[in-house]
Amino acid sequence: MEDVIIGLEIHVQLNRLQSKMFCGCSTAYHNSPPNSHTCPVCLGLPGSLPVINRKAVEYGIKVGLALNCRIEEETLFYRKNYYYPDLPKGFQISQYDFPLATQGQIMILGDDGIERDIRINRAHMEEDPGRLVHAGTIDRAKYTMVDYNRCGMALLEIVTEPDLRSPKEARAFLDKLKSILEYLDVFDGSLEGAMRVDANISLKGGDRTEVKNISGFKGVEKALSYEITRQRNLKRRNIKVVQETRHFDEVRNITVSIRSKVEAHDYRYFPECDLAVMRIAPWVPAIREALPELPDAKRQRFVSQYGLTDDHAKSLTSEIKVANFYEFVAGQASPKLAAVWIADVLKGELNYRDRGIDAFRAEHMVEIVDLLEKGRITEDGAVAIIRELLDKGGSPQEIVKSKGLGKAEDETVRKAVKEAVAESAAAVADYKAGSERALNYIVGQVMKKTRGKADAGEVHRLVKEEVDRA
Repeated sequence: MEDVIIGLEIHVQLNRLQSKMFCGCSTAYHNSPPNSHTCPVCLGLPGSLPVINRKAVEYGIKVGLALNCRIEEETLFYRKNYYYPDLPKGFQISQYDFPLATQGQIMILGDDGIERDIRINRAHMEEDPGRLVHAGTIDRAKYTMVDYNRCGMALLEIVTEPDLRSPKEARAFLDKLKSILEYLDVFDGSLEGAMRVDANISLKGGDRTEVKNISGFKGVEKALSYEITRQRNLKRRNIKVVQETRHFDEVRNITVSIRSKVEAHDYRYFPECDLAVMRIAPWVPAIREALPELPDAKRQRFVSQYGLTDDHAKSLTSEIKVANFYEFVAGQASPKLAAVWIADVLKGELNYRDRGIDAFRAEHMVEIVDLLEKGRITEDGAVAIIRELLDKGGSPQEIVKSKGLGKAEDETVRKAVKEAVAESAAAVADYKAGSERALNYIVGQVMKKTRGKADAGEVHRLVKEEVDRA
């Protein structure tokens, strides 16, 4: 989509912290009654004073370094002034002229199949507002309730340059960012509101619109796709695209206008008078030294250490839990065989059931890879074991016994091949007349005779040898 220009503003909740950004309220507010995790500071009551959560700033620096950013020597907080029901103080403590980190980049796979860097303009810290709960869609709700439990949670806002060219690339960027954040252990993406996206989108030569507070990566793709179509339709009809802020309605899968676009000067930023300037340069070396191995580095190591293909290494390192699962298995069984079965089979079965890698025991995968390597089960048998473990539980050895999934002995297979060829004169004749498909019929007969316990690839080879001799 050469005419599409997309930039993202991603609000990342640093929800691995124990307390909020400027007060001591617990961050474990999920599944709690509304407005039960609040105090005078996060509610902005008169006389209350904010105190900076040092750990939150360290987490922000950690993310900035992982995004290849330049970390500023000093940073400070500002008041971002606007009125909204979920913002009890009437302003948000945020950063403006001196953000925590600037000039970074993340590498993604573009629509053209080539890896390229998406530039990060800045990453700055702020507090989260509360949560509005609408009784219906935002433009038709009869009333709206406010829950302040989320108010004051530490946020890191990551702003990209307008380098993305399609909804698919935006999704790839968000997937990569989520992976990095989980490697850093500063963020739990499974929690509600953990990552929210504002998307700025325009067609070349036209004004941009901003779609606010999109939750979920599928939602981002849908919102961007709808907005591209809407803007193109306006362009075809010679109607000017209005620069405005829009909301993505997840029920109707459309964007709706909510207000004219607000510029930075409308927020009347000024330094937060209750918080001092922070000199963070001395913190950086120790934080840099403690950074874990990140996805791109781990992917390169998997290729060099375990001899994996780049595709398998990329699949296995996209989530830290999957990478750890694989390394456990690779330490006790064939690394290459384990990569194939985890990346190509297990992940597919888990995705089909909408489950994560935690749903499968690494010890069981070690057993399955070992049985395959020793030729005690077929590939079809291994798939059956994985499915049974996911759906009903048990152990690989028990399932092999109860389901009769042990691989047939070589002599049994050769006998079945001879019998099947002798009983399939028509198929043999068709094969000799040039029909390669005829062999598949004979292979099928052998598999029936061995009750699926033979390896299909090996059977195909033996059948061809037998027919060529006939």
